[in-house]
Amino acid sequence: MQAADIMTHDVISVGPEEDVNAIAKLLLTHHISAVPVVDDAQKVLGIVSEGDLMRRVKSEEGEERSWWLSLFAGQKNATEYVKSHGRKASEVMTPDPLTIDESTPLHKIARLLEKHRIKRVPVVSDGKLVGIVSRANLLQGLASSEVTTGEAPGDDRAIREAILKEVEENTGVRVAGISVIVSEGVAELWGLVESNEQRKAVQVAAENTPGVTKVENNLGLVPKGVGGY
Repeated sequence: MQAADIMTHDVISVGPEEDVNAIAKLLLTHHISAVPVVDDAQKVLGIVSEGDLMRRVKSEEGEERSWWLSLFAGQKNATEYVKSHGRKASEVMTPDPLTIDESTPLHKIARLLEKHRIKRVPVVSDGKLVGIVSRANLLQGLASSEVTTGEAPGDDRAIREAILKEVEENTGVRVAGISVIVSEGVAELWGLVESNEQRKAVQVAAENTPGVTKVENNLGLVPKGVGGY
């Protein structure tokens, strides 16, 4: 099983000029904890995470300051100043993040996340962003198969793509919030949706996809006021 078999395709991303307040709203609206920053050619320039945005805190008077830099009064650092006071994605992002390609096996992704203490990694093809693998995606993939190397059969991959396409085009459910893993015709549904109706809609989409022999619906509901993975 490889990155292509578990990655989230519908990646929410921003441009380098995106305002940080807009990024914060984007994370809250879509229940995600980070977004890749890409240029016009979809090349990954960086990632803006909740951690990056935590550097910026508004005081009651409306002044923007870094809460943790204030603990080190007198220690000035130009790079940290820009990250804590910047107003654009390019100023607050973590630049030049690690990336993987679609053929990267799951065990290598697991080692990468652990070694670099990161929660997600963008997937690129020909230098362009095509997906993202989060810890949640990875754990779901590992749990669905005892084998963490090799490539999923072509039929299973085609079935997965068909399910995601049906969900995206006809159910109103954001595919960025769900993961579909197919093994020997058995489709496992993971992630968070906004209602029981959406949960059922994804299941029906999977059940109606040719080649699916069984559907295991593990979808949960997004907690109110709480971000997702």
